[in-house]
Amino acid sequence: MTDLLTELCRLNGVSGDEDEVMRAILDHIRAIPQRQGGEITLLDRGSPLRNLTVFKRGRKSTGNKLMLCAHMDEVGIIVTRITDEGFLKFGFVGGVDRRVAIGKPVVIGRGRVPGVIGLKAIHLTTKEERKKAPKADSLYIDIGAKDRESAEKLVELGDCGAFVCEPEIFGDGLFKAKAIDDRVGCAVMLKLLEEELPLDVTFAFTAQEEVGCRGAFGAGFSVTPEIALVLETTTAADLPGVEDHRKVCAPGKGPVISYMDGGTVYDRRLFETLRTLAEDSHIPWQTKEYIAGGNDAQAIQRVKSGVRVAALSAAVRYLHAPASVGSAADFENMLKLTRLFLAGMAEQM
Repeated sequence: MTDLLTELCRLNGVSGDEDEVMRAILDHIRAIPQRQGGEITLLDRGSPLRNLTVFKRGRKSTGNKLMLCAHMDEVGIIVTRITDEGFLKFGFVGGVDRRVAIGKPVVIGRGRVPGVIGLKAIHLTTKEERKKAPKADSLYIDIGAKDRESAEKLVELGDCGAFVCEPEIFGDGLFKAKAIDDRVGCAVMLKLLEEELPLDVTFAFTAQEEVGCRGAFGAGFSVTPEIALVLETTTAADLPGVEDHRKVCAPGKGPVISYMDGGTVYDRRLFETLRTLAEDSHIPWQTKEYIAGGNDAQAIQRVKSGVRVAALSAAVRYLHAPASVGSAADFENMLKLTRLFLAGMAEQM
């Protein structure tokens, strides 16, 4: 899992500009021998919202009743203006915490132009300014250009930029990278596509989750499954200074099985199925101890007459930051539990 996840996290796919990630996922799928565990059919490549939807035939024929979903996009920046001095003004794409963006390296556009997010020097700020987090419009990106003309040769308005963070395993089995949210879900689905499956499964690699779960609505409406399992990450707040009742979940304690978050009340029977499977197979699991966040389930659940949804997530520290941290063991257990879930659904459908 970590080798595949490392490969995926190195890719750049800011919301609305996911093509690099989609191409890599397509290449991976095309490299899977058709004889390996069942026929794979590409249902939708580059829909208007740039989703990628794939169907894999399993041992039991059920059609499009079951869908797995993970989003390809990540948070980042978008260039909005070039100053006379050659600096870039920008907006954040997705919910980036601007407090942690200052001084972080980024790469911009298809040419991966390097830059650094900057702010007025601290010795030039007032006492009042130092008490507050800087506003986004006070930040800029330095790409080393001497003036506007030089900058315009490198970037254009509307170019997206991604954070730079080399993935690595560190400490006690922890994994650090940008875009773990949600390349880990994509990695789980790619691993399952390599296997023989107990039933037919539709895999939806969605776009623009970070800006409002937009791709998931289209995927859900197109596939119209009876059941959807969203493979995601969720905020781990097991950090110093955080009150116990707000710690939500923690890396290393197993996948997170959600019963509710900020966007969805999950299907109770599916929640119980995942919990029972985990406990019977001695897979560590946890649930959210604080109601927060949301994911593609909130869009899928509401299409047409409604869809039964569940979510299985990895607890990840520093979501939507230039570097995030999760547990490699949790990622493996997400794959194991998803595999068990598919077997359980094959018995029920």
